[in-house]
Amino acid sequence: MAPIDRRQQVIHAAAQSFAMFGYKATTMDQVAKIANVGKGTIYTFFTNKEQLFDQILVEVIQEMKNIAHREVHQESAFFDNLFRVLDALLEFRRDHDLLVKLSQELKDFGTLQAKEGLDKVEKVISDFLAKELEKAKDNGEIRDCDPQVVAFMMIRLYIALTSDWSKQHQPLSKEEIKTYFRLFLMEGIAAVA
Repeated sequence: MAPIDRRQQVIHAAAQSFAMFGYKATTMDQVAKIANVGKGTIYTFFTNKEQLFDQILVEVIQEMKNIAHREVHQESAFFDNLFRVLDALLEFRRDHDLLVKLSQELKDFGTLQAKEGLDKVEKVISDFLAKELEKAKDNGEIRDCDPQVVAFMMIRLYIALTSDWSKQHQPLSKEEIKTYFRLFLMEGIAAVA
């Protein structure tokens, strides 16, 4: 029988607690109860709730990086890879219980740690896109641009089309989103003279 990894047991329990109760309402007592360990056991691995939360975010971010790298196919065009990566990452973000709870907590209470956690997640996506934009620029697939600015705009546009739009309108299909993404980022809306 394999030995029990208490550290992983604590991390798993904390992830459950943060996903169920949010950052603000999670306590070390709750984590200990879910992990079925004494509170002192938690403190042998983590000095406080913030450090435990940061470790969970590190694991979520690593999972997102793995998804992004999996979705990039070297033989595919930049925009094909872009759509695959954005779809996969935003689907992951939408379905991941912790990220959903943090978004809800930020909206409802404005919890600073929830905002900082979500900002870290968005930065990973932005940095990944910026690197891919730089490669696409070097390969002549896109015009000369600042990859950081364009990555930021791509994320904002994608979130606006996938989430914000549907708050007041009928949700757009993935194909409609891709059509508008192409229009705004690839073709532009100016009429050709």
